[in-house]
Amino acid sequence: MTTAHQEHTAHGTHSHGPDCGHSAVPHGDHVDYAHDGHLHREHEGHWDECEPAGHSVHEGHEHVHHDECGHAQVPHGDHVDYLHDGHRHAEHGDHWDDH
Repeated sequence: MTTAHQEHTAHGTHSHGPDCGHSAVPHGDHVDYAHDGHLHREHEGHWDECEPAGHSVHEGHEHVHHDECGHAQVPHGDHVDYLHDGHRHAEHGDHWDDH
C-alpha cells in the first residue's frame, strides 16, 4: 500500500506531538495524528494528509470492531477506523480494510 503526498495547506501553526490532544496513530515509519476527521503526518517542515491509496482488504480479519471492542477509535472522514495490531481497520461492506 502506498501513501499519497498531499500537503495540508490549511493546517495552521498547530504542531502535533505526544501531548497535543489528538489521537496518535502509528503508521509504518512515522506517526499520524487524527485531527478534524482526517489524518496528518509531518513531512519536511509541513503537514500532509495521510490517506491510503487504493483498497486493501485485511484478509482473515474475523474480529468485529464496535464501540465496546476495546480497540482505540479514530474518527476518519465519514467513518471510524479502529487501531488494531499496529494498523487501522475500517469497515467496508462485508469485510475490514487495512489502512
